[in-house]
Amino acid sequence: MLVGTAVGVAHAGTFRPVVFLATLLASLLIQVGTNFANDYSDFHRGVDHEGRLGPVRVTQSGLLSAAEVRRGIIVSFGAAAVAGLYLASVGGWPIVAIGVFSIVAGLAYTGGPWPFGYHALGDVFVFVFFGLIAVAGSAYLQSDEWTRPALIASMPIGFLVTNILVINNLRDRPTDLASGKNTLAVRIGDRATRIQYAVLVVAAFAVPLVIGLSGPGQRWMLLPLLAAPYAWTLVRAVMAGRAGADLNPLLGGSGRLLLLFGLLFTAGLLNAR
Repeated sequence: MLVGTAVGVAHAGTFRPVVFLATLLASLLIQVGTNFANDYSDFHRGVDHEGRLGPVRVTQSGLLSAAEVRRGIIVSFGAAAVAGLYLASVGGWPIVAIGVFSIVAGLAYTGGPWPFGYHALGDVFVFVFFGLIAVAGSAYLQSDEWTRPALIASMPIGFLVTNILVINNLRDRPTDLASGKNTLAVRIGDRATRIQYAVLVVAAFAVPLVIGLSGPGQRWMLLPLLAAPYAWTLVRAVMAGRAGADLNPLLGGSGRLLLLFGLLFTAGLLNAR
């Protein structure tokens, strides 16, 4: 959201604060609804059980009943759709399409007759929706244009947000394998999944590095490199072979890396020429 908005503001020369807040609200509500849907579907498919290694799931733990989680799904996606009506009035049919596909993807990630998260496609959908669509869509709502800089800026964000899922699936690989949840980590194996994490980190930092070295006016784009030492500690820990619940701190760490990189990337975008 921040990176996409920065690209749009830099391109248009103006900032639409109400549009930004509405976009942020709709995005958060879609994420909340998706989390509820994943919680509900994984529980009913038997993936969430007492042997779960990750953070607490509300249905499996009994914190919320299945009926309450269903209501949470409806309320979250319904509220997102209401916020989306305003955004559609600003951005037109592309924003309607993004909203509809985002909600459908949130429901179909682990739900429905063919959940794509169970067929090794979760990484692709996370990269597309949290990277390409989130950044380029946010930029479009600020500038009324689809631009190449927005597409380029979306790529490192997509790489780093995908790594959150990579860690999640690496941790859950043994239990997913046993329950028939065929994630990419299950498909390619433990070692290849760890290499995937490292490659995505390198790819993410390569983007601002290339832009920053492209000319004197782009030096601000090197700011995200300040996050490289922290990224290295995460890569080193992943490659060292941490497994099971020991990966949970790296799950949070990957989220913090995304936040730190995103803030620095945003500052670079707003200051570079």
